[in-house]
Amino acid sequence: MDRLGSGIAGGRLSPADYETNFSDLHPRFDRHEALVASDRCYFCHDAPCMTACPTAIDIPLFIRQISTANPLGAARTIFSQNILGGMCARVCPTETLCEEACVRNTAEDKPVEIGRLQRYATDIAMDQGRQFFHRAAESGKVIAVVGAGPAGLACAHRLAMNGHTVVVFDAREKAGGLNEYGIATYKATNNFAQKEVEYLLAIGGIEIRTGMALGRDFSLSDLTAQYDAVFLGLGLAGVNGLGIEGEDLSGVEDAVDFIAALRQADDKANVPIGRRVVVLGGGMTAIDAAVQAKLLGAEEVTICYRRGKDQMNASEYEQDLAASKGVLIRHWLSPKRILGRDGAVAGIELEYTALRDGHLTGTGEMGVIACDQVMKAIGQSFRASGLGALAMDRGRIVIDEHCRTSMDGVYAGGDCTSRGEDLTVQAVAHGRDAADAIHLAFASAGQPAVAVA
Repeated sequence: MDRLGSGIAGGRLSPADYETNFSDLHPRFDRHEALVASDRCYFCHDAPCMTACPTAIDIPLFIRQISTANPLGAARTIFSQNILGGMCARVCPTETLCEEACVRNTAEDKPVEIGRLQRYATDIAMDQGRQFFHRAAESGKVIAVVGAGPAGLACAHRLAMNGHTVVVFDAREKAGGLNEYGIATYKATNNFAQKEVEYLLAIGGIEIRTGMALGRDFSLSDLTAQYDAVFLGLGLAGVNGLGIEGEDLSGVEDAVDFIAALRQADDKANVPIGRRVVVLGGGMTAIDAAVQAKLLGAEEVTICYRRGKDQMNASEYEQDLAASKGVLIRHWLSPKRILGRDGAVAGIELEYTALRDGHLTGTGEMGVIACDQVMKAIGQSFRASGLGALAMDRGRIVIDEHCRTSMDGVYAGGDCTSRGEDLTVQAVAHGRDAADAIHLAFASAGQPAVAVA
């Protein structure tokens, strides 16, 4: 089923190949593996791994709990700081966060496998349906959360735990945000994102209303008039364009849309892919799109990035993963024109780049890569309406260290803010901290405080 004769088609592989290619990248440890891995931890005082974690999970404590055959205790330790610890264990760039800080790197150049140990504990707790936190007495306060992604869900759970009622609005059909729509399929298998949402909602006091978009179905002023507080966890809905000739050809698509379509596909064979695919960008989205294009059966997949290897936002581990799957990464190339034939992509013209006096510039030397599909992964932008006079900085919502915006009673967190860093774990930290700030604001205004568990 080629699309406009362009070479983009589905069903390139056998059912067995699809199942193998999209199986779990790092299967969960069994009990013995977890005990062996946990035994490598030095249980450091003032552990650098804990400092490197945006949610400040007590990593030495939960690893010690695993080492003493107490995975449920470890799960409680993790969830007390990061209620989405299961997904973060799967998708966090641990190689540049907690594991990079691990002191084991000094002597052995191999850190404790913190991420896989975290998954071991959280998976056991979730499989058993063990809930560690319960709602406090009803506070009578109702908070609106816009965005059912990592920041919004973390905020909602923490608020519900403190006895507040939460209504979460999300524009999509499913809750989960980035975790549901933006994560490579092989990193979160077996519908894990929705299982995590269900686990989180089990605390009670949280209502999710899908298909409700800010700026279309309601405005921020509507929410501030109806609710006691508002949290904005909107993420990044916009995708940056190339602004070059041929961008409207059939076969040019946004990498985030490709990833989302693959995540939602019941049958991977129904997701069409080209024979020769070029992905433009140097971040995690580019890597995820390129790897999955190869796993779908593309014969050639090339990532083109305008700077060098060391400037790529994707970690070295992720770059190596792409290379291991047969993806070619080419640096110092900037797209200039997408070439077409009969309305479909036939190739892409690129210019070699170089750093001159610290500035990226084109060299004038051109080259062409033949391809039938081009995916854009050159960054996302925050696009939202209905925010009124909320203060912005370079297109993002301005927040302080307590996630407060310029508008009284309105908080925000995650990638839509001036403090966002495109990390799921940081979005969770923002949502959690905003919930604590909202709770304390109620207390200071005369609402009896309830201790955070």
